[in-house]
Amino acid sequence: MRRADRLFLIIHALRGRRTALPARNLAETLGVSLRTIYRDVADLQLSGVPIEGEAGVGYVLRKGADIPPLMFTADELESLVVGTRFVRAFAGEKLATGAQAALLKIEAVLPPELRERAARTRIYAPMWRNERTIEFAARIDRLHGAISGNRVLRLDYRDEAGRASAREVEPLCLAFWGGKWTLGAWCRLREGFRNFRPDRIDTLDETGEVFATVAGRDLDAYLQAVRGDYGGLE
Repeated sequence: MRRADRLFLIIHALRGRRTALPARNLAETLGVSLRTIYRDVADLQLSGVPIEGEAGVGYVLRKGADIPPLMFTADELESLVVGTRFVRAFAGEKLATGAQAALLKIEAVLPPELRERAARTRIYAPMWRNERTIEFAARIDRLHGAISGNRVLRLDYRDEAGRASAREVEPLCLAFWGGKWTLGAWCRLREGFRNFRPDRIDTLDETGEVFATVAGRDLDAYLQAVRGDYGGLE
């Protein structure tokens, strides 16, 4: 976690409390040492954040020091909460952690009635964590990283009929189709756009090559092909 995010979450944890929050609770929540919490709180106090209290006693945010609320409607906020739950349930760990951190920041500046409404939403995306789902989430993170870095991938892949092939691809995007992920890519073997199911990839390696964005085989061209009902699902 970045230090800036940690400082924000400390303020969030103190916001609206009537009793002092022990530093040990903050340390356990954020996964850092007590010394780190003491140092962070001292820095926040020096920067003008009205935190009262001391080490060994606990901390509170001075009354009247609330952050102005964001202008979200109840429906907009519920959409954000539900979206975060889906990302946590179905995306990789990196995206899931980012979504949760973003939601904490949003909730930190909401008025109490909207924050309570967010907590009461009855749309869920249950998280089932076992060895297989953890491994798959890690694969989504790897694919996401390769897309962000324009890194060429080498795949050992099985198509729908179980036929195996070796591919080198230029990964362009990930798409979630309500139960299945696909990787949109330029396939060097087929010399065209293809969609690959991550769950059908037997092995996944980076070649060490970084590919350049080329008109006609970039993300824009891929999306145009998809909109034109291009049928390249393998």
